Amino acid sequence: MSNENKSIHEFDINLIWEYFSNLEQQGPGSPEATTKALSFIDNLSDESCIADIGCGTGGNTMELAKRISGKITAIDLSSQFIELLNSNVKGFKYQNKVKGIVGSMDNLQFAEEELDLIWSEGAIYHIGFERGLNEWRKFIKSGGYIAVSEATWFTNDRPNEIEEFWEEAYSEIDTIPSKVKQMQDAGYVPVATFILPESCWKDYYHLPQIPVQEDFLKRNAGNKFAEDFVSFQKLEMQMYNKYKSYYGYAFYIGKKI
Repeated sequence: MSNENKSIHEFDINLIWEYFSNLEQQGPGSPEATTKALSFIDNLSDESCIADIGCGTGGNTMELAKRISGKITAIDLSSQFIELLNSNVKGFKYQNKVKGIVGSMDNLQFAEEELDLIWSEGAIYHIGFERGLNEWRKFIKSGGYIAVSEATWFTNDRPNEIEEFWEEAYSEIDTIPSKVKQMQDAGYVPVATFILPESCWKDYYHLPQIPVQEDFLKRNAGNKFAEDFVSFQKLEMQMYNKYKSYYGYAFYIGKKI
């Protein structure tokens, strides 16, 4: 496999965590998208229990904490991310509502039907959309919600170049109707879905990442893995700019039956 076609999964995980720890968010999104997704979820109260799975450094978590009054457990595999998140929690004075813990999304330590809401922006792909919906369902109360954002095809037919790129990066990418059906088959009532605007990608790829890439390469001068990873990030941006009419991220909100 050439460097140009290398998947993110083939890079040193510690380098990946180092790189993304310098970004406010670790994937396309925005406060507006978070707020819009939350608008489809009702019955949250001070007593509600929420899990933000694959929370990264907590950019989305802080937005949730601003808008809901329940208790949020933010989970990520990276101790670096969780350390930064918990520091942000103190800065925002959310210690009474948000707690970041290190954990794996395929081994969640919640009781059955403990949660009113599972939230995961741009992270469910780590376990797989279909698997995540099915395995996490048991932790959600009857009438509770799941809300995730996911890479999604907008068209049924795509150019070969972008089809092959995503087959390597994340073969579970699919169309909105297919994703909605998977959600329904997993035992949720599909409540809403919407496409994240192009601005979510521009704000993620362009201004934030350019200085981060420069600093990252300086800190890891001569490290081939670091150089390849930055090249992959640039390729990802180029692919999106070229083929953004064919794919992007979409939010999927479902209610457990």
